[in-house]
Order: sequence, then C-alpha cells, then structure tokens
Amino acid sequence: MSDFDRNAAAAAGRYADRAVSYDAGLRAHMIRVYNYMAMAVALTGAVAFITFQMVGGSNITVSGGKITGLTPLGQFLFGGPFMWVLMLAPLAMVFVLSFGIQRLAAGTARLIFFAYAALLGVSLATIFIVYTANSIANVFFISAAAFGGLSLYGYTTKRDLSPIGSFLIMGLIGLILASLVNIFLRSDAMSFIISVAGVLIFAGLTAWDTQKIKEMYSATDDEQSSGRKAVMGALALYLDFINLFLMLLRLFGNRR
Repeated sequence: MSDFDRNAAAAAGRYADRAVSYDAGLRAHMIRVYNYMAMAVALTGAVAFITFQMVGGSNITVSGGKITGLTPLGQFLFGGPFMWVLMLAPLAMVFVLSFGIQRLAAGTARLIFFAYAALLGVSLATIFIVYTANSIANVFFISAAAFGGLSLYGYTTKRDLSPIGSFLIMGLIGLILASLVNIFLRSDAMSFIISVAGVLIFAGLTAWDTQKIKEMYSATDDEQSSGRKAVMGALALYLDFINLFLMLLRLFGNRR
C-alpha cells in the first residue's frame, strides 16, 4: 500500500512539473507575441510621425477639404499614383505572411512583419494631416487601454469564443465591402455606422485572436515553429489594435 502511495505521489509530481513547465512556456510565448506586437506599433507610430514631418509638418494646412503646404515628397507620396503603392504594398505583405508563413524561416517572417509595420507607418502619416495631435494621443491611449482589457479577457476566459469568432469574420467581410462602397458614396452617415461597427468587430476580434494564439501554443514546437507562431500572433493582434485605433479616431478624433 505504501509503495502504491509513493508511486501515485511520484506520478502526481511529474504531472505537476509538466503543468508548471507548460504554463511557463505559454507565458514566455505570449510575452514574445506581445513584445513583437508592441514593437511593431511603436515602429508604425514613429515612422508615421517622421513621415509627417518630412512631408510638411506644421506647415500643412487643411481648408475646405484641400491640403496645402505639402513638400515635394508629400506630393509624391500622397498626391499621385504612388499613393496606390502605399495602399496595396502592405496588403501584399500581409498575404505573403498569411499564406507563405510555413515556407519562411522565423527570422524572415519577423523581418517582413516589421517591414510591413514601417510601410504602414508611411501611409498612416495622413492621420497627422487630418487630425490634431492631442486627439491622436488621447484616442491612442483609449485604444491601448481597451485593447489591453479585451486581450486579457481573451487570455483568461474559459468560454470558447470560436462561435463568436466566426460571426466576427462575417462582420469583417461586410465591413470591408461597406467601406469599399462608401468610397464612391461618400456618405457621412454610412461612415459613422462603419466606424461604430468596426469598433465592435475589432474589439471582439482582439479577444478571439488572443484565445486562438494561446490555444495554438505547443510545448513541443521547435524554435522555428514557435517563432513563426509568435510572428503570426503578433500580426493578428497588431492588425486588431491598429484598426480599433483608426475606428475610434474616426469617431472621436478632432479634425484639423
């Protein structure tokens, strides 16, 4: 009987050690994901502000829907055909990461991710032209607080968010289609509805993506697999945060 007790205790100890090891590995993986995501957001913000200064900075004025004071670089970036390159190149890089991640080394995937964040920063320099610096800062901190709470919920909840996630993906597709239609309609009312729906959708996606990233972790992954998963997780959360920020900025940002 005493031998049985000792064996049971030893087995329980091994299971406990494995659980502790798994929890430590999961925490390290999530910290890695959040670090990548935070660095990408910081890179995007820095590039956006530097680009804004290079294309005119405080000399730029907006009146009657017309932008004046752009430098030659600003006119090249935002006033001509190159504007489409800024819009489409980041999208192409997302597709490369999303569909080619398994063929990429972890270091290459990480490099593409940060290059994408920098390129998106160039295109997002326009928010400094459209909105005041104070409102951008205020909305950023609101977005960061909301993102943190939603991601924490996704990490800690025991509820399966998969059914909600499927609904949110459908909503995201509808949001993209509505945004494309509104490019031609230019309806303020429709823009407001899109922004409100966007906040709700990306808030839900933040929690769902966090849960997915957590569930994708495996203690048996090698360094390459773990690195690729960290990059893809960071990309998902980065996109959630950036879009949540932009939707909130449309709703609460003060225009220049």
